[in-house]
Amino acid sequence: MIFSLLQPDPTSSQTLKMNLSSSFQLLRTCAAASSSRAVTRPALRTLPGRVSQSRRYYSEDKAAGEQPKEDAKPQESSEKNEVAEKLKAKEEEVTDLKSRLQYLQADFLNLQRNAAKEKEQTKDFAITRFASDLLETVDVLAIAIKSVPHAALSNPAPSTPAGQGLDKSHGAYLKDLHTGVEMTHRMLLQTLAKYHVTPFDPTGEPFDPNHHEALYQAPIPGKEPGTVVDTQKIGYKIKDRVLRAAQVGVAQDTS
Repeated sequence: MIFSLLQPDPTSSQTLKMNLSSSFQLLRTCAAASSSRAVTRPALRTLPGRVSQSRRYYSEDKAAGEQPKEDAKPQESSEKNEVAEKLKAKEEEVTDLKSRLQYLQADFLNLQRNAAKEKEQTKDFAITRFASDLLETVDVLAIAIKSVPHAALSNPAPSTPAGQGLDKSHGAYLKDLHTGVEMTHRMLLQTLAKYHVTPFDPTGEPFDPNHHEALYQAPIPGKEPGTVVDTQKIGYKIKDRVLRAAQVGVAQDTS
């Protein structure tokens, strides 16, 4: 019996093990609950502080965001002023370049006109030397025409007697010769006129040293001093330029 008491009961030992395991589980559950409460309470305590702190940061960020807008106004106005100054400088530069272009255009047009005028003058006055040399021939023809009196031309001599082999009288031959020289002189003047070479006779006009060459002076009653009273050689012009001055005699003061 004593042996039976000392020998452990299998049923009781199994029950004891179950009680011990349930006790350990209860202890673990209590420890876990206590630890979760300790962690949860500080978090709840610090939560309002965190919320207020984030709100404070938000307000600071908002104020910091408003401050650059206020600072942007002076910066924007300064940029506008800078752009306006640059635009004004460009407008002045454009005005200057435009005025220079207008001056250059005017100079170019003047150059074109002067070049065209010089070209025309060169063309017109190219025969100046040739015309000057030809005027001597014209003068000789004019002298030949003047050498025959008009009375001899209007009243020719009677017919030449037969036997001398002449079909006409001397007066008739002289008249034909005079007509031929006169026609040559007239055609030569017409040819010169095609090249703007024209004669001028200053008889009766005031003496002009730019157009006249005085050969002599003589007191002429009834003539105003300085007046051209005689033209030895008529003058010639090529357009508005004097080709040869007229050789004249001028009335002198008689007082």
